[in-house]
Amino acid sequence: MSDFPKATAGIDPYRSFKFRVKWDGRYVAAISKVSGLSRSTKIVAHRSGGDPSGPRRMPGQSEYEAITLERGVTHDPAFEQWANKVWDYHNTVSEEGSSSGNKDVSLKDFRKDIVLEVYNEAGQLVMAYNIYRCWVSEYQAMPELDANSNAVAIQSLVLQNEGWERSV
Repeated sequence: MSDFPKATAGIDPYRSFKFRVKWDGRYVAAISKVSGLSRSTKIVAHRSGGDPSGPRRMPGQSEYEAITLERGVTHDPAFEQWANKVWDYHNTVSEEGSSSGNKDVSLKDFRKDIVLEVYNEAGQLVMAYNIYRCWVSEYQAMPELDANSNAVAIQSLVLQNEGWERSV
């Protein structure tokens, strides 16, 4: 029996075109591209005074790169609603710190945990990543429009996050 029962031949890598993204317990419509999950760890150099060798290196703080989600423009308002959580908050507080505008603004859903699921060619779930405490730092509602092109209108979110881990 193969160690990889969901792989087509046990050695073939998974393709990058079968995936779904979920937040708030539901799948988000029409996502066509997700940037890679990337983490980097800073290096802390340390040298003892009496040690003749070079400095020792230890792992320092880890940082998780922002994740970009892209999708074709649809009637689904999920991207815009989430992006507006940040925008609405900052636009309701004046420079003096007093609230001016929507008094019902809440940051309750400001951060979301999302799930990135990857499927094999047979449609079986083969891996999933939980991505924690994401929030929208950039939002593109509409791309440049061009009457001479034959392209899909794409909107995008750039998500800051505080880490991820594989769950499947």
